[in-house]
Amino acid sequence: MASEVMKSENKHWFLKGLKHGVPIAAGYFAVSFALGFTAGNAGLTVFQATLASLLCNASAGEYAGFTVIASKAGYVTMAVITAIVNARYLLMSAALSQKLPEETKLPHRLLVGFWITDEIFGASVTVPGKLNPFYNYGLAICSLSFWALG
Repeated sequence: MASEVMKSENKHWFLKGLKHGVPIAAGYFAVSFALGFTAGNAGLTVFQATLASLLCNASAGEYAGFTVIASKAGYVTMAVITAIVNARYLLMSAALSQKLPEETKLPHRLLVGFWITDEIFGASVTVPGKLNPFYNYGLAICSLSFWALG
């Protein structure tokens, strides 16, 4: 019975995250569309640009990466610049981890941390009380799908 209640609660929070992710998705699509042109100008294929968007959920990080690729700089330079540009996500992830219930398992914590963006963080911290990770999954799947499509 407790398992059924948990599944129902997770579904509720996932659907709520999907709903709250729609406006984020609309904004992401426009920004990522422009990033697609930057990726193309840097010489990336559509597949490479899409893969970059799926793995790096930060427009500033992607733009920096594409600029470094276009300048034909080395991998170390790219890694250092991307790490500096995206360092704020470590702080956001640490802050958001404090909102998760203590019993939240490591795989859920890792996914919430991986899928953090400025907008997802903003939506997540406004949730009253403890944060169900399925809310973030809904936000991320809705919004980051449009991020990759753009």
